[in-house]
Amino acid sequence: MITSEPIDIGPAASDAAFRLIVAECFGVEVPTFQGEGPSCGHPALFIRLSRCNLTCTKCDTKYTWDRSQFDLRKESTRRTAAYLLAWATSSPVELVVITGGEPLLQQARLVPLVRGLLAAGKRVEFETNGTLAPVPELVVEGVRFNVSPKIASFGVDEAKSVVPAALEAFAGSGRAAFKFVASSVADLDRIAELADTHRLAPVWVMPEGTTADAITATTRVLADAVAARHWYFTTRLHV
Repeated sequence: MITSEPIDIGPAASDAAFRLIVAECFGVEVPTFQGEGPSCGHPALFIRLSRCNLTCTKCDTKYTWDRSQFDLRKESTRRTAAYLLAWATSSPVELVVITGGEPLLQQARLVPLVRGLLAAGKRVEFETNGTLAPVPELVVEGVRFNVSPKIASFGVDEAKSVVPAALEAFAGSGRAAFKFVASSVADLDRIAELADTHRLAPVWVMPEGTTADAITATTRVLADAVAARHWYFTTRLHV
């Protein structure tokens, strides 16, 4: 059975020595772009945190949570906010994407990092599955949330992946875009139901696939139907 490791968030956020569980950081030594969503194509730095509260079968970053396939201790390190801030501010790139895994599992310990990034003139985007409402300290000018609720076709139980209170908190924040992975027109119907029920807007649709050929094929299936709904469409530039 696929399971994610229990999450120990460690010391309180007031402890100067608290650390974040990090899978990888990239974009400083070798420049890269944000590959999807509203900032697709923008130069970006990435801080990928480890651990997740979902176990999606189509996840492409299972090394952040799936201990049935990976040794999570070898796949992650613990870094202070000061270390990550120094790393990010060593680059002139403005956009810092904090992703996962599910980064908001560690959000209390992310507040000092985000404050430091904003003070340094960066802007921050979170990539989140939308199951955890953000703390008020993160819902501030300069921070955006790319909320990607996972529907059943992504290989997850929607009873766990669709959390109405959290989705509505993001929708009410005025700082969120809702990005759904889809592989069929039937998926778009389910996305429409969720968007209508929870007042999610704007809606972005991203074709499922981990190869360029798969993404192109799924784009052909989805593009006209997405356009007909007047939603946004994003490819996966990094693939």
